[in-house]
Parts: sequence; structure tokens; C-alpha cells
Amino acid sequence: MNLLDLDLALPVLGAVLAGGLIGAEREYRSSPAGFRTHILVSLSCALLMLAAVHQIRWLSDTPDDLIRIDPVRMAHGVLTGIGFLCGGVIFREGLNVRGLTTAASLWMTSSLGVLFGVGFYSLAIGGTLVTLGVLAAVAASERLLPQQRFARIMIRYRRSDVMSERDFRASLSRFGLVPSVISQRLKDGYLELSTTVNGANVHRVEEFTAALIQDASVVGFEYLPHDP
Repeated sequence: MNLLDLDLALPVLGAVLAGGLIGAEREYRSSPAGFRTHILVSLSCALLMLAAVHQIRWLSDTPDDLIRIDPVRMAHGVLTGIGFLCGGVIFREGLNVRGLTTAASLWMTSSLGVLFGVGFYSLAIGGTLVTLGVLAAVAASERLLPQQRFARIMIRYRRSDVMSERDFRASLSRFGLVPSVISQRLKDGYLELSTTVNGANVHRVEEFTAALIQDASVVGFEYLPHDP
């Protein structure tokens, strides 16, 4: 087997380039799986598919009539195994779940590696370009597409200045914040009211927090944004 053989070199080169381009985009956005991870995923998938496609080359001592080449089985194994790696980059941070896009990009990179490995260059190159376009359009879509903005708000009041649930809802509504279920807790002589609100854009939150700072009955508050 000659590594300079174009049947082997082109799939490997294509897989490395595709993984590198997608990985560079993820690296730029400080994702948990970046440049090297995507290259290794794409390259490993391509190598496994090359081994399956060129099975007859490494089974040289086996009679030809006994060799059954079935790259589809290898592809199924690759895409099943990549799920474990994708699950490792998804994690919860407060109200936010991060890493979903990176997990999807890893899955896509593995698919591209499979395509390069079987020599389906046109679809693999096209898939690489489309993937880069989708990832590059993430920032634009967040600005242009309508989205609901959620946040977790907790406010601590003095026991002597307790605010009713109705007044608490009204105070949030004045700033365009729509609360869901309100939780109450009495701790260390203070009453804590907490809820998840919708409509938490930057301007509304700034006005709301400024009002809380000026409110003498408020002894503390927390604002935890939920990223879209």
C-alpha cells in the first residue's frame, strides 16, 4: 500500500481540510471542541472508511470469493460511536445548555470524513461549504430571527418590607418582564422571591436592575440570563 496513492491521499487530505476549516470556526468561538478535535474526528472517520472500502488490499491472504466489502456497516459504527464524543461537549451552566452546536458540528465533521473516505468528493466538498455557511450565519440569525429571552430573577426583601406576589408581578410587568411561577423562601430574616421571566432584553433588564438598586427595601438580587 502506497500512501502517495491518490485513492488514499485525496480522501485523507480532504478530510483534514474539512475538519480543519470547521474546527477553526469552532476554535474562534471558544467551543469545547476546536481545531484539533475536528481534524482528528474527520481524519479518523476517513481512515476507517478507507480501510473498509479497500478491504481487499489488507486481506491479501483471503480468497477473493470470501471477501465481502460493506462500507455501510463501518459508517453505521462510526456515526454511532461519534455520539459518545458529541455527548461529552454538551454541558449545563446555570439555566443554559452549552455545546449543542459544537456537538452537531462534530457529527457533521464525522459525516464529511465518511464521505471523503468513500471518495464521494462532490458531496463532501459541498457539505463542508454548507456547514461553514451555517456556522458563520449563527451570529446573523441571532440578530435577525425573533427569539424569546428568558432569565432567572431572585430578589431578597427585608422582612419588614415584604412584597406580595401580586405586587411582585406588577413590578416586573412595568418593565415588560413576564414572570412564570413565583417561588418564595424565608431565610435569615429575609424573604426571597424568585421566578423565570420572559422578555428579558438588555434595555429592560438595565432599567429593572437600576430600579432595584434604588429600592431601599431590596437587600440583594440575582439575575441569571438564559442564552438563546
